[in-house]
Amino acid sequence: MPAFPEIDKITYEGPNSKNPLAYRWYNEDEVIEGKSMKDHLRFSVVYWHTFRGNGSDPFGMGTMIRPWEDGTDSVENAQNRARVAFEFMEKLGAPYYAFHDRDVAPEGNSLSETNANFDAVVKVLKEEQERSGIKLLWGTANMFSNPRFMHGASTSCNADAFAFAAAQVKKCLEVTKELGGQNYVFWGGREGYQCLFNTDMQRELDHMGRFMNLAVDYANEIGFDGTFLIEPKPKEPTKHQYDSDAAACINFLRAYGLTERFKLNIETNHATLAGHTMMHELDYTGHQGLLGSIDANTGDLMLGWDTDQFPTNFYLTTEIMLMLLKYGGVAPGGVNFDAKVRRESFEPMDLFHAHVGGMDAFARGLRIAASMRADGELENFVKQRYASWDTGIGAEIESGTADFKALETYMLDKGEIEANQSGRQEMLEHLVNRYL
Repeated sequence: MPAFPEIDKITYEGPNSKNPLAYRWYNEDEVIEGKSMKDHLRFSVVYWHTFRGNGSDPFGMGTMIRPWEDGTDSVENAQNRARVAFEFMEKLGAPYYAFHDRDVAPEGNSLSETNANFDAVVKVLKEEQERSGIKLLWGTANMFSNPRFMHGASTSCNADAFAFAAAQVKKCLEVTKELGGQNYVFWGGREGYQCLFNTDMQRELDHMGRFMNLAVDYANEIGFDGTFLIEPKPKEPTKHQYDSDAAACINFLRAYGLTERFKLNIETNHATLAGHTMMHELDYTGHQGLLGSIDANTGDLMLGWDTDQFPTNFYLTTEIMLMLLKYGGVAPGGVNFDAKVRRESFEPMDLFHAHVGGMDAFARGLRIAASMRADGELENFVKQRYASWDTGIGAEIESGTADFKALETYMLDKGEIEANQSGRQEMLEHLVNRYL
């Protein structure tokens, strides 16, 4: 019996549609810059918020109405939930999904029982993938909810916690490979510190580097050739997480010899908490050659925590798509909706409204970004602004042929620099608004 009998498959109806459950901008087969919108955006639905979120917060119990849930944490309920998830994703038209191991299957009384529970649900996930054609974008292990990870997982002061986390990731890597997952993500939910008085930071970072290398070794052993992703986040739940922003993650990957197998999964709300814009984090990661995937959400600037709201702001999605187009896209990553409906949006239909709005916002951002690139005004302005580096002394500096003595001689002869030109920030911001 369908879980969403009142919902038909969501279709593209065009910009003039007033149907809230239709796409106005997302036409998956439309080709932009040589690729279909579906291939550009690679939308993914997350299992944790969409199918496990219940609307609870620190001040109150859950509010969500989910008729398919039987109130138990049984394997049977988890299997039924998997079938509901695929019905939702099929009707939405999303080609990918993502999960934590503990999202899809309940933890047992032992590691072996937990693994057996996982296998039982994976059997259904595999059947549903084969039936629907929906693919696994990435898998990951939840190493932050259980009290055993109160001090962290790979960075724990307790070696047993490190060992348990390793066993958990081993299993999740095997499952991700079995399901054809294209990536595997690490989010260090408790990989950080609350107090430096009780922390050996160097030892913890060395352990984290060792853990990641062990994961790569095992992936090679079982033939998993997907991309490993690290997801930056500065705080919450820890005071300071070691994967605090893109720059910190990239430095970590280089320090521990991991750049060949790892890239970054950048999230908007995490960028905000780190004091950056999403555009900044994507540009920094992209020019380092380590942009792998994105989590599509937004935060509320009036709230200082990770609110994980669905993105609906065309300005934001345009900035993001400018960066994704600039750096050749995110495949084999995707645009992953790590976002949740509000506690007050408690009906099953609200899940559709949220995802349709988010997918349309990204499709609109893609269209705008492609138009801006086609016109070339923004790109040409930036090129002209740096024109002094294309010839003469600038070209000599970039090529490495000018040293300090040569530069001193150059300026002694010239006497003063060429007059600076205006950055025209206000004009450019007005220019961007023209496309919106």
